[in-house]
Amino acid sequence: MILTLAVSGYRSLRDIVLPLDQITLVTGANGSGKSSLYRSIRLLAEVAQGQAIASLAAEGGLNSTLWAGPEAFSRAMKRGEAPVQGTVRKNVVSLKLGFADEDYGYAIDLGLPADAGRSLFSMDPEIKAEALWAGEALSRSNEIAGRNGPTARVLNAQGQRIPVFQNLARFDSMMTHAADPKDGLELLVMRERMRAWRFYDHLRTDREAPARFPRIGTRTPVLSADGSDLAAALQTVQEIGDERELADAIDDAFPGASVEVAVNDGYFELLMQQKGLLRPLKSSELSDGTLRYLLLTAALLSPRPAPLIVLNEPETSLHPALLEPLGRLVAKAAEKTQVIVVSHAAELVEALASQRGCLRYELRKELGETVVDGVETPKWNWPKR
Repeated sequence: MILTLAVSGYRSLRDIVLPLDQITLVTGANGSGKSSLYRSIRLLAEVAQGQAIASLAAEGGLNSTLWAGPEAFSRAMKRGEAPVQGTVRKNVVSLKLGFADEDYGYAIDLGLPADAGRSLFSMDPEIKAEALWAGEALSRSNEIAGRNGPTARVLNAQGQRIPVFQNLARFDSMMTHAADPKDGLELLVMRERMRAWRFYDHLRTDREAPARFPRIGTRTPVLSADGSDLAAALQTVQEIGDERELADAIDDAFPGASVEVAVNDGYFELLMQQKGLLRPLKSSELSDGTLRYLLLTAALLSPRPAPLIVLNEPETSLHPALLEPLGRLVAKAAEKTQVIVVSHAAELVEALASQRGCLRYELRKELGETVVDGVETPKWNWPKR
């Protein structure tokens, strides 16, 4: 389980360190920074896929994602006695992301490229520093692997930090290039954990949504990010997952309803039998809310539980009557996996907040910065460049 999440310099997240629990609920008004927090976790996961640089470039480059306010606020600025204005910068420009779980911690520091303006790739940030450590917070004594500039070092069996790369490209992470069963086993373990994180925020339910059409079906223990393999995923839950749990989740939301999968020449099509109807409805006939709930059910009841599932505004298209059942579904999934839910639906917030092991954060903006009140900040150190 992830115990601590840290973000510095990403959009409105100037400097935030949060403890996480088995269920972490993030809520707040529009514009409070919920989406930025979600994107920062997703960006962190993309480091393990070697996609973080491309993702930042797609957002307009590092400059467009950096904290846009001053490096620090004076007391007079906070009291409104002085205008918010920049001062002479003391620290380098950077975007930092990190987390610590029960075994290891990892952090990455991204900065401006040295050849900014002299290359057509000048929107690509550089990886300035990385660190992997054992324990709660990074220190000199517990660092397992570290990267500064082009050099990556790992701790060997004799307790020596040996260089495994001395010319690592500035856009390549040690997570993808130095992870090795022999000299970088801990890096390999952490990389695979991060690759197994799942994110669901674009589960399409429109008329042309992939989930509404028959598709070639194969065993699908993990629902795809766009939900296109819904029928195969639900059939997989029925065959190698908890069929009773699936039936209960559907009945909880739609009393008397059930789902089945029809197969025609290898194409799987989802059918839903609802109380009072003489025939089952095809997925193409389901309402947006019903289809979304089934998609979330397939994601959360996966027979291959993820170490982390992150749901961004899962309440979209759902009738308020479905939010309490969704809260119970999330709680059931959290028995096997850690869940982060980003939501502003009051009914879902209340349904989840009452669950055991749920930690709730209410985000707000103060002078453009995302602020979380009442948080006891965990110990945290960033790697040095």
